[in-house]
Amino acid sequence: MSAAEEFTVSAAEVSDAFTALYGYAPAGVWAAPGRVNLIGEYTDFNEGFVMPLALPHTAVAAVARRDDGILRVHSADVAGPVVELTVDGLTPLSDGGWAAYPAGVVWALRDAGHAVGGGADVHLASTVPTGAGLSSSAALEVVTALALSDLYELRLTRSELALLAQRAENAFVGVPCGVMDQMASAACEAGHVLHLDCRDLSVRQVPFDLAGDGLTLLVVDTRVKHALGDGAYAERRAGCEAGARALGVSHLRDVPFAELPSALDRLPGADDRVRRYVRHVVSDDHRVERVISLLNAGDVRGIGPVLTEGHASLRDDLRISCPELDLVVEAAGAAGALGARMTGGGFGGSAVVLAEAADADAVAKSVREAFAGAGFAAPRVFPAVASAGARRL
Repeated sequence: MSAAEEFTVSAAEVSDAFTALYGYAPAGVWAAPGRVNLIGEYTDFNEGFVMPLALPHTAVAAVARRDDGILRVHSADVAGPVVELTVDGLTPLSDGGWAAYPAGVVWALRDAGHAVGGGADVHLASTVPTGAGLSSSAALEVVTALALSDLYELRLTRSELALLAQRAENAFVGVPCGVMDQMASAACEAGHVLHLDCRDLSVRQVPFDLAGDGLTLLVVDTRVKHALGDGAYAERRAGCEAGARALGVSHLRDVPFAELPSALDRLPGADDRVRRYVRHVVSDDHRVERVISLLNAGDVRGIGPVLTEGHASLRDDLRISCPELDLVVEAAGAAGALGARMTGGGFGGSAVVLAEAADADAVAKSVREAFAGAGFAAPRVFPAVASAGARRL
């Protein structure tokens, strides 16, 4: 069984479940993946650079149009009945449950002037782990947006889908995320990592064939859950924005890495928190550039130390790591991994580990043993295979 087969719910399964729920067959079935971010964290809302890749794990949706203004949504992964809403009655920040993600997409589409007022019936099933920093919410948003774009013949581009999905999460759900997660889910290609400029959403698909180089990228899900709506993410975003204002730039992306020391010196009135956030963002944008240069030069192994350096910045400057994530990096390095860092929003979730393929089992064993020794719950470890973005199945 391939990684894609192992982590994807079959279209037939989701279609059959839709038919059983609603009493008729769906118009189609769509899929959108979760993602891991190789490098570039908390840089997206600073209009900087990121390098995510899509996972084989996907959210799959069977969908049909309606013409009566009713939106019905159901999840195979959440116990409970079909959630029935009226399209005209969708109100931002009114529901913190899972249904807010697909409902928010419908709201965002209408708010942008797209004619989706007839509503839809939706059945969702996802293999993207929730709370693991792997963009389970973005996968739900993007798969819903793509399905509705197709069914309502909106002909939205991948960037437009991502921006609408981001608006759903920002304005409807209430999480002030950047656009990286949605762009990764919408636009990644199999066998590539996505070099994304978050200012203009220009993308470059960078070949990323680790297996061909005798390497593997492991994802370690610590199983420590995080909730970005609790204010910690928003506080760091506000701190970054405060730093940009103090430096007289629109976003921290505009601070050149070579000028970082002088920029920090120009923040005498800022508290240490803002100074740390500025240092992390400007440095992480530079780390993305370094990784691109290494990949362009064919030195894939050389990106390992950059990943570990990035983790130290997330831990010490942004302060969004946790003991479990720090232990992944420590134990993986002790077992010979080339590099490792936490990925995603932090406060739990997952880490990525770059290792020689021949060492992957030993690295995974080292991490599991370290967790057991520390009294932590056993982590989930699996390879990150660069997979396809959102598509109709």
